[in-house]
Amino acid sequence: MDLRIFTEPQQGATYETLLTVAKATEDLGFDAFFRSDHYVRMGSGDGLPGPTDAWITLAGLARETKRIRLGTLMTAATFRLPGVLAIQVAQVDQMSGGRVELGLGAGWFEEEHKAYGIPFPKEKFDRLEEQLAIVTGLWGTEVGKTFSHDGTYYQLTDSPALPKPAQGKVPVLIGGHGATRTPRLTARYADEFNMPFASIEDTERQFGRVRDAAEAAGRRADELVYSNALVVCVGRDDAEVARRAAAIGREADELRTNGLAGSPAEVVDKIGRYAAVGASRFYLQVLDLDDLDHLELISAQVQSQLG
Repeated sequence: MDLRIFTEPQQGATYETLLTVAKATEDLGFDAFFRSDHYVRMGSGDGLPGPTDAWITLAGLARETKRIRLGTLMTAATFRLPGVLAIQVAQVDQMSGGRVELGLGAGWFEEEHKAYGIPFPKEKFDRLEEQLAIVTGLWGTEVGKTFSHDGTYYQLTDSPALPKPAQGKVPVLIGGHGATRTPRLTARYADEFNMPFASIEDTERQFGRVRDAAEAAGRRADELVYSNALVVCVGRDDAEVARRAAAIGREADELRTNGLAGSPAEVVDKIGRYAAVGASRFYLQVLDLDDLDHLELISAQVQSQLG
């Protein structure tokens, strides 16, 4: 069972804070450090000191860590041209020695696009599909050959398709609740399907759709990794759970229902129920990045029980 730490830096975090959390992630034996790709805080608060860019952050962390995987949940296809994104991810993968994974989504948060002058097109999902084709096509082109793409939204002519990632193939993650197109794109392009912030019942239903789509595309359904992203709030007792919930502006009982919250035993049990419907990897959304004792507790009393 892989446990990965997933952060939301747009809520307010410096690079130094993210580096501290990433190093703790590595030291405490977690599998990976992931971050969101957003430029504006969501909800209340000032978001100070302001946003950090996902791929610049990961480039820095690539040189400061040795073991953990690094990636995004999810890079917005609206933020970067696909050729540029392919170069950026390949370079960060080289900088990390082959530890990068790319979560790629359509983009959805219109406010951040308006705030920073980023176009917010109507046909986001169609653009995502072309981006997936281009990014994976560039990486998969044999050295010495060229890649071209004549699409509705993007045109590439005789690209040298360089640089190449350090890995033979950068794992691609696709996620979401969509019933039809999301499973189809996952089956065609992804190595992992991620179900974000969903109940066990909804997770089981969506995993089934993705499995069916994979089989229809001629892939074995178990070629894919199936994962969940859920907010985490663990405490040694009810008072500690309540304190950590309050620190992120949530209620303990609500988090027990909608996330991974409670005592270590409660959280291990709930992870087991997600695992029973096919999840083998969890992105633990950590919202209080100053609470390193929280990570230590999860490592010592949750991760240790999951092998």
